[in-house]
Amino acid sequence: MWSRILKPRVIGRTAFYWRSLFTMQLNTKLFGKHQHELRIAGGAVRDLLSGKRPDDVDFATTATPEEMKQMFQKAGIRMINNKGEKHGTITARLHNENFEVTTLRVDVQTDGRHAEVEFTTDWQKDSERRDLTINSMFLGLDGTLYDYFKGYEDLKERKVRFVGSAEQRIQEDYLRILRYFRFYGRVAPEPDRHDPKTLDAIRENSRGLAAISGERIWTELKKMVVGNHADHLLELMYSLELVQYLGLPPDGNVEEIKRVWQKAKDHSPKPMTVLAALFRRPEEVERMDLRLKVSKEEKTLALFLVKYRQELCKSREEPDSLKPFTDFIIDSRELDTQSKVCELLKYQGEEKLLAELSGWSVPRFPVNGHDLRRMGITTGKEIGSTLQDLRDVWKKSGYQMDKDELLSHVKS
Repeated sequence: MWSRILKPRVIGRTAFYWRSLFTMQLNTKLFGKHQHELRIAGGAVRDLLSGKRPDDVDFATTATPEEMKQMFQKAGIRMINNKGEKHGTITARLHNENFEVTTLRVDVQTDGRHAEVEFTTDWQKDSERRDLTINSMFLGLDGTLYDYFKGYEDLKERKVRFVGSAEQRIQEDYLRILRYFRFYGRVAPEPDRHDPKTLDAIRENSRGLAAISGERIWTELKKMVVGNHADHLLELMYSLELVQYLGLPPDGNVEEIKRVWQKAKDHSPKPMTVLAALFRRPEEVERMDLRLKVSKEEKTLALFLVKYRQELCKSREEPDSLKPFTDFIIDSRELDTQSKVCELLKYQGEEKLLAELSGWSVPRFPVNGHDLRRMGITTGKEIGSTLQDLRDVWKKSGYQMDKDELLSHVKS
């Protein structure tokens, strides 16, 4: 085992926030009292060592779930969501925060998707079953880092490695292939610093992704496509022949996605805004959805981008004008059209127009059917056609004409 005491400035104030809020109560009064150890685990340690505030802070312990339940009950600490108990996780509720505490585990049997586990008190055994070295560390509540596989060294060198054998870790859960790519984008400073043996293991085990649920795949993929090096990573996934198991088109437009990612990356594109560049036809979006089970909003956005990325563009006569886009939004009358058009501008790399449209509010068309009825227009068909004519006049005025000006057109 390799361990060291980290200075407070290395851990960061965030770690001490969690320590003061949670661990002073639980560790000192409960876990320590019953001779059980408690440490911060996994991704939270990685983030703290990187100077980032973790989204979640998970804990690992030598106590079994039953022992934790007894301790929490005696201390009057509320527990919620017992679904994780069979996997060793108890969720404690303190100060309006949820804290997941998981018993140390070893894998008894794996099928490439799920693992049967048994509990242990061996910290290294638990670390050994984790995916990447940078996710395998523990942080003691006194500031001691417990690092069994040189994860801290890899983190400082911004290197992404599997714990032990890449092939074995992948075969335990094939989703780790995509987790490797996602964390590579998060950690690595350059796009092509992969260990060739790791890529060989990924290629040789890629078929295992076919058995992973679409929802799990999409959870990883959508984080990856908006991360660093996404263009390189997607191209690499094509060269490793992974995409046939992911619902992505076999002849996806890799050059287009590289172009789109470079233009959109600094403008917080939605994952589907980037991924849509791969699709040449709407049918490919439908096949992707069958595999990945994306949300209705995500699928609709992909279809929108595939349809309008060439149809709805800035005017050649007035390249700085928002008018083609604002006219489209007003004609659409759907609540989320402006959001979709903003994603389209990110896709097209129209930075200036995107900034303008983001600050633009949809103006209210000042005329309605009641106004026309008061003027003697009574049939639904005539009201509809008149409103459309007036809407066209209003658009040509730059949405400036008021009700009286528009109704004067009806009188004339």
